[in-house]
Amino acid sequence: MTISAIVPVFNGRELLARLLDSLDAQTLRPAELLVIDNGSTDGAPELARSRGARIIAMGHNIGFARAVNRGIREAAHPLLAILNSDVELAPDYLGALAAAQAPFATGKILSPSGWIDGTFDLTTRGAATWRAGAGHPDAPPFDQPRDIHSPPWTAVLYRAEVFQQVGMLEEAFESYLEDVEFGLRCAAHGITGRYLPQARAVHVGSATLGRWHPDTVRHIARNQLFLAARYRSACPFWPVLVAQLLWGAVAARHGHPFAWLKGIVQGMGGAIPPADAAGFDPQLLKLSLAANERFLRANSTDSYWRLYFLLTRGAK
Repeated sequence: MTISAIVPVFNGRELLARLLDSLDAQTLRPAELLVIDNGSTDGAPELARSRGARIIAMGHNIGFARAVNRGIREAAHPLLAILNSDVELAPDYLGALAAAQAPFATGKILSPSGWIDGTFDLTTRGAATWRAGAGHPDAPPFDQPRDIHSPPWTAVLYRAEVFQQVGMLEEAFESYLEDVEFGLRCAAHGITGRYLPQARAVHVGSATLGRWHPDTVRHIARNQLFLAARYRSACPFWPVLVAQLLWGAVAARHGHPFAWLKGIVQGMGGAIPPADAAGFDPQLLKLSLAANERFLRANSTDSYWRLYFLLTRGAK
């Protein structure tokens, strides 16, 4: 099956060049490359055009969700590789994901230092998410293939029919956690993909704003409340309160309490519809969140999660 590669871009010309080099080296090369330009000013789209990409110019930064949705609608092939512009793929990355023949698949994403950047996402009843293994050494338990519901959209391969069944990214999220929200919908629809640690990529991470930029903190705080509102039947009040206050403490420790507070205000004031489309099964979602919490309790040593489980008792 043939692949359309979708790459949202907002500046980062040199990083994009590394991604394009790694796409050229793939054993299963994309048949189509769509670069969705969110108003770059450093020549990134011109570079991509010179490398054979089709450029879809959005005019300004419309956010990750809207840019990716545009790419999905424009894509011509049955497999869709959605890639951050600051990721570099091993030559067999797309081939390994396609060989899984799953509704979606992702690999092990490493940081430039060789530590884990991301594997799969685990969202809790508190509407907070652990990108499993992030900041951990490249070691067990993240070296075993497994079924997953929520892949990071750093470098993921989807079958196009998944979007016909589940819908598109929720554009109210703009950027941050829009992929997590989509993963919760997949869980509630009983759609399971694969994590394949033998497929490897390197991700610079937060290249647009920075991991602790105030806008990053604000977006995450707002969007976690959006998740809680959208999936309120699976996210009880007490775990949500605990998770969000703990996130506020983390934001304050990094010098951004007011960005967190602004995000909370925006999240409480935002209108986000509940996820109740045809085929949505809230019981399947609850089972998925419970499994996520069990994995987290067993494998995360972060003080945030220790406190979360101490205060909420978590899933057994």
